[in-house]
This record gives sequence, structure tokens and C-alpha cells, in this order.
Amino acid sequence: MSFPKDFLWGGATAANQCEGAYAQDGKGLSTADVMLAEKSDDYSFSRGNPRDVTKQIEDGIYYPSHIAIDHYHHMEEDVKLFAEMGFKCYRFSIAWSRIFPQGNEEAPNEEGLKFYDRLIELLLTHHIEPLVTMSHFETPLGLLKYGSWENRKTVDFFSRYAKVLLERYKGKVRYWLTFNEINAMSLQPWMAGGIDSPDEAVRMRAAYHQLLASAKAVDMAHKIDPENKVGMMYSGHFAYPNSPDPKDVQGTFDFMHKMLFYCDVQCRGYYPSYKRKELEREQIELPIKPGDKEIFRAGKVDFLSFSYYLTHVTGKDTRGAVRGLNGIDTGYKNPYLKESEWGWPVNPMGLRHILNFFWERYQIPLMVVENGLGAIDIVEEDGSIHDDYRIQYLKEHIREMKKAIEMDGVEVMGYTSWGCIDLIAASTGQMSKRYGFIHVDLDDEGNGTLKRRKKDSFWWYKKLIETDGESLEEEL
Repeated sequence: MSFPKDFLWGGATAANQCEGAYAQDGKGLSTADVMLAEKSDDYSFSRGNPRDVTKQIEDGIYYPSHIAIDHYHHMEEDVKLFAEMGFKCYRFSIAWSRIFPQGNEEAPNEEGLKFYDRLIELLLTHHIEPLVTMSHFETPLGLLKYGSWENRKTVDFFSRYAKVLLERYKGKVRYWLTFNEINAMSLQPWMAGGIDSPDEAVRMRAAYHQLLASAKAVDMAHKIDPENKVGMMYSGHFAYPNSPDPKDVQGTFDFMHKMLFYCDVQCRGYYPSYKRKELEREQIELPIKPGDKEIFRAGKVDFLSFSYYLTHVTGKDTRGAVRGLNGIDTGYKNPYLKESEWGWPVNPMGLRHILNFFWERYQIPLMVVENGLGAIDIVEEDGSIHDDYRIQYLKEHIREMKKAIEMDGVEVMGYTSWGCIDLIAASTGQMSKRYGFIHVDLDDEGNGTLKRRKKDSFWWYKKLIETDGESLEEEL
């Protein structure tokens, strides 16, 4: 057997990383709109230092999300390119602050909705299945006055937002994700939900409210349209022990528990006992109210999606210091793996490992919704871009995914490469960290023509989809 006949081949983006038009047609500010780009000495080879946040728009400062790649005004051109590649699925996010500018309005912004009306209709015209992320790292800035996700009111605001989307796109969007990389609340709380606090108790209260909001949205989606399939999205942190030393194994166990409890809640419908015990030890009390347990049980997801870029090595002395979004500095290195230009270990086999791990743990369909290589691309004099390194990276990873399906019996729904078109990197805010099959003429300071160019990987991915993965075996 090869890939399933209904396998969802495609690509993925996020509104704050591609749309631009940050203040157009009534859109309000989001947490992403006040994040700066990280700079290194040569403006290219970032090593993952945290991005600065200004909390308000300041004059004379470049904010990457404000322009991004101006997908807002290039949407038709971009979708036609996706269709040319043969996409079966396109994962994108809806900007919450485009629909509810401050987050707390009673009625949605119709002008904001009209943009997504056009996008979804265009996708359906090209027979591309929309996969919509409701919240992808851009909480409305207006909700900070409530304490953002630390306040239970935000659950109600999100439920109102989710209801608008689910009713508006009933029968048009069948696949939904509630929160992008929800476990980022433990590592990048500002990005995950507008939380700016080192206090673990604050982060865990915010995480609780996001998990509760997700459960409510899942239950709502099923009631509005029984055909809806709603998934969770996990930031693919997966670790190997540094050694067979039982202390290193236990350290890895502890690290994974910090990440996996988000999956356990969303896939199983309750907080796992190991997390409850940890919270007890740390004297953290969750804001549980009567009826919450029933909400969690009713709001179990239909599938688990995740991003996969790298694996970690952890042990008895795991630090867990953040270096960019996925580039966690654990204090350990894997000597068997090469690193990308941004210092991320490249481990194709790890994708097979994590697919098997999740399948065995939850026995629900899986989907790889982010996987790709951030790299420096060179535009030749004739406009061509020879990105064989990207093709090789993707080929090796997709081969391992195929093994998980064919050899291990893992149920995988689809694969959406990140980002199918160059966009602003969430980890650094840079444009020079390029992921796409389509090049966008824009530099790290927002200068450029925004012209789209097809890279060599464009044609490779097109053939991969056409052959349903059979072209994997062809040499470059």
C-alpha cells in the first residue's frame, strides 16, 4: 500500500505570518502585531534569542506582521499557485482580531469575515480542502485589560468567536484546529496567549482556560455540524534520553510530561494524574468550576495534529531554556544529527518515532500540519532558486512518514508542509529564514517587490502530490 487515497497533501501558513494589512478593514491589534524581529550580527543566522515585545505600536520600528508577505492583497495569486501544485488541503488561520478587533465585541467585524469568505470560496473552487486554525499565536491585544487567558472571561470571548466561524462556514469548512501549538503556553506564553509572566501558576491557569475553551469549541462544532472534525495541535517536542542512565531517562520522562499533558487533556478529556500531582507539589490551584469536568469530556478532539521540525536530547540536568519557538536549549546535544542554519537538529527518523508514539498513546487519526526547513535561499541571475537542500529534507521526512503508515499501521490523515510560501518565521520574525516552495521578494526589514517566484521545490512537491508519494523514490 501507499498513502491513503484521501490523503490530504498540502501546505500551511498562519495569518500573522503572511497576511499583513494589520490595521485594514477594521482589524484590531493582536499580540503578534507588537512583536519585533530578532536580529543577529549578519541579519541572517539567528540562534533563537527571544523576540522583543513593545506592548503598543511605536514609531520608527519595523513590525514583521504589519506587512508580512501581504497575502491579504495577493490571496488569489497565492491560492492559484497552491492549486497549481495540486494541493488537496490548505491549512491557514483566521486572525481573531480581524473578526473581533478588541476580542470582546458583541458582534463580529463583517469586513474581516468577507476576506475569509473569499479565501474559502476560492479554495473550494480549486477543490482544496480548508483546514482552519481558530487561534494561531495572535490573541487580540484588547483582551490584555482582562489579563488575557488568565481570566475566564476570555473563554467566553473565544466561544463567541468560535461560534461565528462555525456557523458562518458550516458545510464549507470540515476540518478545524482550535489552538496552534497549545503547549507553547509552557514555553512562549506571550506568543501562545498574551501572557507575560514567568510565574508557572499564571501560565497553568492560562493553559487551563485555553484547554477549556478548546473543549467548548469542539463540542460546539459537533453540535453545529456533525460532519465537522476538530483537532488539537501540538508543538512537536519529542526527546531522547542522553544516556541509559536511569536519571537521564527519568529527566526525559519529566520533560515529556510537561509537554504531553496538553495532549492528554484534549485527547482523553481529563487532566492526567501525573499533572495533578505535579500541580499539588507546586501548590498551584487550577480555576476549576462546577461542570468543567463534563466540558472536558464532551470536548475531546477527533484527531491530533502536530508540528515536527526537530528532536531534543534531555536528561537529569535538562534546562529547558527557550531559544526561539522550537529551539529549546536543553543543555544536551545529539552528536548523531546535523543542524540547520538556525541550529535545529535534523532528524527525519524522529517523525516516524513521534507518529508511532502518538498513535500508540491515543489511537486517533494523526496529521502532520507543520514540517519544513528554514534556510537561506539564493535567487540566481535568471530568477531561479535551486533549493535541493529543502527537497532532500522534505523527501527524507516524508519517507519516514510513509514507513509509519505502511510498516507500522499508523493512521495519518495528511501532511501540510510549513510554510508552503515564504513567510515571516514565528521563531525569529525574520524573512531570511525561508520555508516555502514559493519565494517572496522581501527582506528582513520589509523591503522588496513582493514578487512570487517558483523554487525548484515547487515542481518537486507538485510531482509528489501528482504521484501520491511514488516520486519519493526518484533521485534528485
